[in-house]
Amino acid sequence: MSIAHLRVYTINKGQMESWLRLFHGHIAPLLREHDITVEGAWVNDAGSQFIWVRSYGETAADLERKEKAFYGSDWWRANVDRVRSHLAHREITVIRSVEGPPERAAAPGGDA
Repeated sequence: MSIAHLRVYTINKGQMESWLRLFHGHIAPLLREHDITVEGAWVNDAGSQFIWVRSYGETAADLERKEKAFYGSDWWRANVDRVRSHLAHREITVIRSVEGPPERAAAPGGDA
């Protein structure tokens, strides 16, 4: 089972293009350096929200260790105000992967 964040950021009006440049040019590479995976990123139809999932590994301890390293990095500490100046609101939900239903055995003489 993996642990991740579902993050929904409301971006300040007129700042989405700047946010996307900052995210793809600096934030995503820094996350990779700290073994945090960006699973996907989306913008809503209104162009006001940036929705993304980032994963950390298997345990809450993985999440805590990797976030501590990321938020303690020199780049983050020097740029946190610039990053957060783009955000009107943040919603962060911890999510965990789930197993699907067990495979059903094929009935004798039948299809699986």
